[in-house]
Amino acid sequence: MHQDWTEYGIMHAGRCAAVIRRNGSCVLLVPDLMPYGLYLEAGDDLDTRINNLQNFYHWCASRVLTLDRRYAKEIMASIGAGQYTTDQDRAMISLSYHCLSLTDVCWVDTGDGSSFSEIDLYDHSLSGAFTDVSLKGRSLTAANSELIGPEDYAADTGTAGVAPKAWIRDDEGFCLLKDGSIAEVEAELLASRVARCFDVKQVMYEPYTYDGETVTRSRIITSLERGIVPMEHLEIYLINHDIDRDEFIGSHDAYTYHMMNIVDYLVGNTDRHWGNWGFYIDNGSNRITEMYPLMDFNRAFLSYDAIEGARCQTTSRIMSQKDAAIEAVQRVGLNQISEVAQDWFTDQAQYEMFSARLQLLIDHLSD
Repeated sequence: MHQDWTEYGIMHAGRCAAVIRRNGSCVLLVPDLMPYGLYLEAGDDLDTRINNLQNFYHWCASRVLTLDRRYAKEIMASIGAGQYTTDQDRAMISLSYHCLSLTDVCWVDTGDGSSFSEIDLYDHSLSGAFTDVSLKGRSLTAANSELIGPEDYAADTGTAGVAPKAWIRDDEGFCLLKDGSIAEVEAELLASRVARCFDVKQVMYEPYTYDGETVTRSRIITSLERGIVPMEHLEIYLINHDIDRDEFIGSHDAYTYHMMNIVDYLVGNTDRHWGNWGFYIDNGSNRITEMYPLMDFNRAFLSYDAIEGARCQTTSRIMSQKDAAIEAVQRVGLNQISEVAQDWFTDQAQYEMFSARLQLLIDHLSD
């Protein structure tokens, strides 16, 4: 899998943003089109070239699922990738499908003559043949494995997260199916229902039956025109360009950021790590626009036995979810647009904690 490469093109749709060589030297052609999570420097000194290679392998590796993903071993076995332990191992897997992802239009030209219009996942992926592997961990038959190509598995292997998930197409376009324990599926559906009672951009999670079991289904939020960059990648860009994180968030979409902290506190979402929130990018200019909708609620209603909640993962300061939510309502308000019904909750204790947290925020509106 490309172990003996000479140079690769870092591509943004049909344009080459940079070229990196095996010795770590690089040429930056259009820096403004570079992936936000990849930092390269021109220069021939050894440290620069080593850093370039490490950064390149890390970025490629970030476009492959990690081994904590449920059924990761089954997925990797199905594409003949075997086990992997290092960033370089994962990078080689990613490079086998040009580091393509449904998050953006960045990819790697490996020198095989492919063009973006011929291989982009939006137009050339998801036959449905790989869904059973990604969602249920079932192995492909020998006959089916011969028919599976990178266009069938690239989207699933490049989708982050621990819960089993698989992309499918229907008459309206791309959908993400997400499985997990019954508790995780029910938590995501309930949290999504509660979140809709507040004025904030969000991914809508609906129940869907796959193989006789309930999973969640949500619509894709990216396209050839609009991509996303998670905060873990944006942090790399901000640090290397000496941009203050809080000022950047405040100037681009303070409202959605604060509403995220409010909703996460109310539903007890303990999984708002840096890969679970971030910003839209305009794929034409590669510029940040606004925060993308809130997503991933399968870890909701955890740390839900105390009013404080868990530690807030989205702030640069150490603070509880409660304190982050209080700060948020004082900045942007509560913005509740409909009532949350008690009969949505099957657990009375959960409803009582939700009500207590909501009342606490209401009380702080006038502070």
